[in-house]
Amino acid sequence: MVEFKKFENGFEYVEVSNSSARVRIALQGAHVFHFARINEEPILWLSDTSDFETGKAIRGGVPICWPSFGMNNPELPQHGFARVCMWRVENYREIDKKTTQIIFTLKDTQESRELWNYSFLLELKVTISETLVMELITTNLDDKPFIITQAFHTYFQISDISNVAIGGLSDKPYLDALTDKHHVQKGDITFSGEFDCVFQEVESEILLIDKNCTIRIKNEGSSSVVVWNPWIEKCKRMSGMRDDAYKEFVCIESANAFEDFKILEPKEFHTLKATIC
Repeated sequence: MVEFKKFENGFEYVEVSNSSARVRIALQGAHVFHFARINEEPILWLSDTSDFETGKAIRGGVPICWPSFGMNNPELPQHGFARVCMWRVENYREIDKKTTQIIFTLKDTQESRELWNYSFLLELKVTISETLVMELITTNLDDKPFIITQAFHTYFQISDISNVAIGGLSDKPYLDALTDKHHVQKGDITFSGEFDCVFQEVESEILLIDKNCTIRIKNEGSSSVVVWNPWIEKCKRMSGMRDDAYKEFVCIESANAFEDFKILEPKEFHTLKATIC
C-alpha cells in the first residue's frame, strides 16, 4: 500500500507498507526517514527533535547528498542541494505482497541552475521488502560533462555507541577528516570519541555489529564509504539533535567521495546503489 500523507504543518511524505516492512519517505529530498520490518524496531535513526519543515534538512534517516558530498564543491551548500528540493513521485508498483517499489525524480530548475548550471535527471528508486534497496541514478542531460560526488548519508539506529563495531573495512585506506591525515584501518572499527573517516577501495560488504543484531550494507557503483559519529561536544553544537543523541546512532554512508568522484559525459548516467539487510 502506498499512501500520500502530510504532517499538521503540511509537510508531505509517502508511507509505503507491505507484509514485510513499512517505510516513510519525505517528498522534500526524497528522504527515507523510517524503515522498519514488521514487528521489529526501526533500522534507521531519526532525531526526535528534527524539523519537518520546508527548506530544512531532516536530521536522521537517509539524506541524499548530491551533486556534492560535504564541501567537495565549495560553490555549493554543504552536501549539495538535492536534500532540500521537492521531488516528484514518478511511479510506484506492488511487485508482490512482500515487495513494493517507488520511484522519485528531480530535474534541474532555474533555481538549481543558479547554483549548479547543468541540465540533469536524478532518479531515486526505492525497493521495500525485508531489505531496503536504494538506487540513485544520475543522468547528464547537458551538452557538456559534469562532475559529481554524492552519498546516501544513512543514520543507523543502535543500542548504544559503546556496543557496536563496524566490520568489512579492515586494511582499507582512509582519510581522517578530523586530522586530514591518511591511514590504513586495522581490524573492526569501535568508538571512543568523535569519528569522521572516508574509506576508499571498498568492495566488500560492510557489517554493523550491534549487541543484539547485525546489519549488512552492500554498495554498488561506489568504492568509498564514510563512517561518522559526532560524539559529545560536536553533538551539543548540532541542530535538530539532543545533546546525548550521539549514543543512539552511527552513520555508514554509501558514497562517491573524494577520489571516487564521477565524471559524466553528455547522455551518460551513473547509479549509486545501497542494499541494507
